[in-house]
Amino acid sequence: MIDKELQQLDELKNNLMVWLAEKGAGLLAAIIIIVLGCWLAKRIANLIVKLCDKRAIDVTLARFFAGFAKIVVVGFATIMALSKLEIEITPFIALLGASAFGLSLAVQGPVSNYGAGIVLIITRPFKVGDTLTLNGLSGLVDCVNLGNTQLVNEDEERITIPNRNVLGEIFTNSYDYSIVEAVVGIEYSADPEAAIRCITEAVQTVEGIAPDRTPDVGIDAFGDSAINIGYRVWVPTTAYHRTRYALNLAVFRALEAAKINIPFPQRDVHLVQPTAESKVRS
Repeated sequence: MIDKELQQLDELKNNLMVWLAEKGAGLLAAIIIIVLGCWLAKRIANLIVKLCDKRAIDVTLARFFAGFAKIVVVGFATIMALSKLEIEITPFIALLGASAFGLSLAVQGPVSNYGAGIVLIITRPFKVGDTLTLNGLSGLVDCVNLGNTQLVNEDEERITIPNRNVLGEIFTNSYDYSIVEAVVGIEYSADPEAAIRCITEAVQTVEGIAPDRTPDVGIDAFGDSAINIGYRVWVPTTAYHRTRYALNLAVFRALEAAKINIPFPQRDVHLVQPTAESKVRS
């Protein structure tokens, strides 16, 4: 039994020696081609990144170009190495083509995200640090990747949106600020102009509001029991709710100090006393 195994090992060694004698030069050439291909691919990728950096091209797009070029160079080197080993590459190419077709159907969603990401990076409709509002979601743009755009809101929640949903939707870019819109009611007997002045002064005392955007204050609507005064103030997105609460408190305190009442809904109820005739009929 041992002699048989030793004989098989000896035959395997002889076959390996014969194969190396016949294919050794090709194998060495293939290894050299692969090593040179990887080295060249790395140098080309670094060169592309440096060129993109000099031309102020976005880092994400530069890395995409560099990675794509690296894959292409390594792919060509692999094909050349296989040819040196006299391995028929036609079946591999056909298999690769068929696989690519099937893969394209399976990953058309991610591919469309990458395509949309390239368009967003090139056109730059927004940049990192801008405030983006999309489909009811709002936050500061933290990063724009090839596949998705990531937002961070005031609660430090990270919102990840596929780029095809960003590019194919209507979105709002309010840059560093978001707008607070609120309404407060005053009595019909009060002076609305005095209330508007009071609210305007109050909101301007709140720390953090946009210094270059004047708050808008005016009559919003005439309610059933109050004149509704609306105010619109630009506040930092990173402190949206905190500043909104401070604005509401400042408005309340200012109206209270100015003796301008905020009415509550009222309803007049008239009781009709039944007449003698209706009593008889009943």
